[in-house]
Amino acid sequence: MPLSLEHLRRYAIARSLFKPTTLKRAIGKLGFVQADPIRAPARAQDLTLRHRVIGYRAGDLERRYARLGVEEDFFVNYGFLPRAVQSLMHPRIARHKWTKTSMRNAQAVLEFVRRRRVAHPRAVDAQFAHGKVQNWFGGSSNASTQLLDAMHYRGLLRVARREGGTRVYAAREPAAAGAFDPDQRLDTLVDLVAAKYAPLPARTLSDLVYRLRIAAPQWEKRRRAALARARERLASAQVNGVLWYWPAGERPQGRRWRLDEEVRLLTPFDPIVWDRRRFEIFWGWPYRFEAYTPAKKRKLGYYALPLLWHDQVIGWGNVGVKHGVVHTAFGYVSGKPPAAADFNRALEAEIERLRAFLKGSADSDA
Repeated sequence: MPLSLEHLRRYAIARSLFKPTTLKRAIGKLGFVQADPIRAPARAQDLTLRHRVIGYRAGDLERRYARLGVEEDFFVNYGFLPRAVQSLMHPRIARHKWTKTSMRNAQAVLEFVRRRRVAHPRAVDAQFAHGKVQNWFGGSSNASTQLLDAMHYRGLLRVARREGGTRVYAAREPAAAGAFDPDQRLDTLVDLVAAKYAPLPARTLSDLVYRLRIAAPQWEKRRRAALARARERLASAQVNGVLWYWPAGERPQGRRWRLDEEVRLLTPFDPIVWDRRRFEIFWGWPYRFEAYTPAKKRKLGYYALPLLWHDQVIGWGNVGVKHGVVHTAFGYVSGKPPAAADFNRALEAEIERLRAFLKGSADSDA
């Protein structure tokens, strides 16, 4: 059967929306769950996992984090990933070298954290009073917070848990010294990315391999060769003038990629809709994340959730929680919702699932 855009679209949805499983297995299957602090109506990691974990409730990842064998770290974005995947990126050598003062401060903080076993940023700031520094968006931040972030990135610290959304740190013991093949590690990381976002347009594959400079800056000069190897290793095909890639051994036109009748509200960071280039190819309209767009210029809403039905993203929903009540507002690409009764039933079922998912969570930040 000739490969079509419809095959690729159904394949993308069905392989990502696998049968719901345990939280640990779902993170393992995804390979990486992108995090975002905005809660409208819940954080991105929770909105991603609710479709893929049995009985998932908002905040379950944070509550169960310490028992899951996962880590928070930088990958192609910041998020949660299995410890075995994280270890592939370390020891990480940051592109920017520390000054002697920064190195002394980091060593003092590391010893402080080791003595306490875990440390909240407030405790570090109270102990060392590093003062204030300018942050990346021009505001003011505690110097201690920035130092902790840098130590976490360099692998000196790990996130032990969160308290009210704030990272609480513990010392990360360095991996045992030993020989390893950086190209093999890079190939594994590329395959993980390709599996999560498959099928990928060629440009998206290139962009994601480029983003691995965040995960492993020490191997930046090896990325071009890693991309070339991936192009040879992955399955590929030209469809409607676009070159696509996906994991070898999978057939996008195979019968196993079946869709259900449910309606789903997806986070803007869900792997199904994350790649805006692929989004427009699949669904023919531009979806934009507008949380940082001035309110008067927004077209979809502060945190518009793509609305998926069958193999089509037919619109978007804005969801908020006030005083324990879930409020929804929807927009449709065609200007109106589908007239089919089964759509209305499926949408109501999705809203009920949202209510159960959000039960007990705090009011939305939106």
